[in-house]
Amino acid sequence: MELPAEELKGAVNRLRRAQGQISGVIGMIEQGRSCEEVVTQLAAASRALDRAGFAIIATGLEHCLTGESEGAAPQMERDEMRAKLEKLFLSLA
Repeated sequence: MELPAEELKGAVNRLRRAQGQISGVIGMIEQGRSCEEVVTQLAAASRALDRAGFAIIATGLEHCLTGESEGAAPQMERDEMRAKLEKLFLSLA
């Protein structure tokens, strides 16, 4: 199943944020910053990756559940369903 890119903009933004955080972590290590600072930034990057992954999974499930070829639900309902699915996945993490 292919997911429309426009529906994954939030996930892409989170991935870009994580990419920047990982670059920052590398720089911090090269600068000899404290372990606490490095681990804090690494944890933030990890959370951003997790949230992006869950958003992608939730979007895929939403497409499966709504039967995208059977006349899609209105955008507001789809957004609410996606948010609920994402919240459920996050509660498992």
